[in-house]
Formats: sequence, structure tokens, C-alpha cells
Amino acid sequence: MLRTMITAIVLTMMAAGGIPAAGPAKDPSEQQVRERYQELADKDMIIETINQLFIGTDQRDWSKVKNVFAPEVRFDMTSLAGGSPQVLTPRQIVDGWDKGLKPLKAIHHQTGNYIVTVAGNRADAFCYGIATHYLPTRSGRNVRTFVGSYDFHLVKNDGVWWIDGFKFNLKYIDGNKGLEKDQ
Repeated sequence: MLRTMITAIVLTMMAAGGIPAAGPAKDPSEQQVRERYQELADKDMIIETINQLFIGTDQRDWSKVKNVFAPEVRFDMTSLAGGSPQVLTPRQIVDGWDKGLKPLKAIHHQTGNYIVTVAGNRADAFCYGIATHYLPTRSGRNVRTFVGSYDFHLVKNDGVWWIDGFKFNLKYIDGNKGLEKDQ
């Protein structure tokens, strides 16, 4: 949908005689318009890739999750679990998440405030994120919430963006921190 809106805006601006630029008005070349359109399309595809990661995780669609990762991923969850960043395969990431999330009745990620910087076939993306874990418990304290941000690095290969860097930056955890033990 965003891609359709961007295309409509670019075509409208092209028909009107150009894309406004900072400083003195200039007529952009066709090449500049194509480059700007490609940058906007890349940003849209990058955000879509990240969204597919979180939607796939919430749906426990591990095949979908594996398909957003490059063959090797610099994976950093040290703000949550300690230790050191590691280089993992998509299979290792998915197996860990499947095992850790299996006891939960529901998982929900909400992300936003995306900032994406594209440099050729490489990109950095930042977003805020909230993840809730739900599991009915004896105490009635059924939810645990993680609040933080994510830093991603992506590479483009054959027109597809792949996540090859993943870092979660924990701000705080709220709710039942011992959710799985409160059975």
C-alpha cells in the first residue's frame, strides 16, 4: 500500500514538473527521480522485512521468520540476556525462539518510529518495539511486557533485503517476570 502511495506521489510530482528540493528550485533529472523513488521503495521493503520478522514470530511461522534473515546474522540480545553478541544462522535463531516462546499462549510485537538509512545495497534501520507475552497463571498476573528498541543491519541481494544484524536494546520489563514459573 505504501509503495502504491509513493508511486502515485512521485508520478504526480513528475507530472507537475519536479520534486521540491531544499534551497533554490531545481528541476530534477529523470535519473534523480528514479534514484529517489528507488530509495523510497527500498525503505518500504526494509520496513516490510522487519514487520514480517515480528508478524512471523507472533504467528510462530518459523519458516517466514527464517526467510527474512541472511545466512549469518550478528545477533545481539545482551541487553536482555547478558553475554556477548553472536553470529548465528536463521535456524539457530528460530530454534531458540521456538523453544523459549513455546510455553506461551500468545505473543504480540508492536513496532514503530522507524528510521531507515540506505546506502546502496546496505541499510541500517531503527525502531521502537514492545513485546507482550501472555500465559494464563494461577496468580492472574498473565502478561509480561518488554519495552525497548531494535537496531537492524540489512543487505540487499537480488532485489531482496535480508537482515544480517539484529540488536535488541531493553529499556524495561513490566508485568510478571516469572510468567512461565507461575503455573
